[in-house]
Amino acid sequence: MRNFLSKINRNILIPIILFSLIVTIACSQNKNNRNTATPKQYKENLLQANKGLVDLDQDRIESYVKRRNWDMKVSETGMWYQIYDKKDGEKTKEKKIAHLKYQINLLDGTLCYTSDSLGVMKFKVGQGGVESGLEEAILLMGVGDKGRFIMPPHLAHGLLGDNNKIPPRSIIVYQTELIKLTNY
Repeated sequence: MRNFLSKINRNILIPIILFSLIVTIACSQNKNNRNTATPKQYKENLLQANKGLVDLDQDRIESYVKRRNWDMKVSETGMWYQIYDKKDGEKTKEKKIAHLKYQINLLDGTLCYTSDSLGVMKFKVGQGGVESGLEEAILLMGVGDKGRFIMPPHLAHGLLGDNNKIPPRSIIVYQTELIKLTNY
């Protein structure tokens, strides 16, 4: 059993335990009649579990930011951001193609991807195809700006990760530089 637990990613162990605890409590409250839970109660239990996970993610991010003494803001969606090198370049708008240099790390410092190894990232702003957090981040930038963005799982790769270098339920840190905007 110990060998099995050592293989489980710590990033998913806590949410699994939290979810199991909620399910156990919910089931024990209805042990005499398991079919009494209404769809509304079931939905409320799931909402509470998700809220707990979002709160846990925000606490982890806040601790990470404080350790680095970064002056970051938090968006309404829960993305943490800082434009640390602001230029006077063209502001990002939808219906433009963003070209950016980037580096993606996990909170533990693990390097996942960089433009140095994979090339400049290009995507159509407002068309999806990238993390929703990255769409939000780029809209805060102008050409030449450099920023850092910390995206909780719901703004990054979600419950499943990217099936490559980003594990399930991972918080990711983007370091970006918007090098240019072009038309479709």
